[in-house]
Formats: sequence, C-alpha cells, structure tokens
Amino acid sequence: MRALILNFDFSPISVCTVEKAFLLIYLDKAVQVQSFDGRLLRTVTTAFQMPAVVRLLRYVKIPYKNIELSRNNVFKRDGFECQYCGSVRDLTLDHVLPRSRGGRSSWKNLVTACKPCNAKKGDFTPEEAGFDLHTKPFKPSYIMFLKDFSGFDFVEWVPYLQMTG
Repeated sequence: MRALILNFDFSPISVCTVEKAFLLIYLDKAVQVQSFDGRLLRTVTTAFQMPAVVRLLRYVKIPYKNIELSRNNVFKRDGFECQYCGSVRDLTLDHVLPRSRGGRSSWKNLVTACKPCNAKKGDFTPEEAGFDLHTKPFKPSYIMFLKDFSGFDFVEWVPYLQMTG
C-alpha cells in the first residue's frame, strides 16, 4: 500500500510506502492526517492505524517536479490505448508531426498508437492520413499525474489532491 505525503501547507508532494509514512510519524517528522479504514500496522505488542495521508511538520521547499517523458508515461497519459482507433493491443509511440518533417519527441507531439494505425499513418500528420486524435497530446502536471496516472486510486487521497486543482 502507498501513502500520500503532504507538505506543511497541505500541498501534495510525494507518494511513499505506508511503512515509510509510519516511520515519518514515528520520528516526529509528520502527522497522520488520514488513515485507511480498518487497516492496521502491527508490531509484536501494538497495532497502529495504517496511514493513508501524512503531513510534514515543517515546510520543505521542493524543486519543480517534472514528469519524465518516457514511453510508459505517455502510455499512462493516453490510458494505454491507441489515440486513433482505441485499440489496446500492439501499442507503440507515434509522432503526431513525423520526425522526418521536423517533429520532436515531446509531450505535445507523442501519442500512443497501435502498430497498424502507426503503419497506416506513416509519414503523414493525422489530418493528412484521415485520422482523428481521440485526445490532443499534452504535458501532464505533477499533481495531475498523481491524481490520474499514478495507478494508485485511494478514496482517502481525493480531498487532498482536489485542493490543488
């Protein structure tokens, strides 16, 4: 299980294991804000509520968090489906504006595509190939990535992630 870490001002800054979150609490570096209902961390003699959300006891300046442009992160952003036909098989990356025509590998120029659509599109833009993009490619923010693409979906996190838009 994972826990959401909030900065002193309640802004989300990270995700960690519940064991690491408990250690932050135990070392008086954080307080438990929300627990997982009915789940416990047990020692030999004591049981503790399992932390779902913890808040640091002092503000930590965090450098700008950038989401790494990677194949897997583009797949996550696109819901692991072809942005042309919706297929979930044989996925690859496609440059909306082909590299041969000056297209770069960037968040706004890469989409998930199945191999058949990628082959049909070839060296054309989607419009030239007669394809419609399901979603315009975009660069996700760190908070958006935590909320929508991290693979963790805990109801206990929702109020703290919604605070940041």
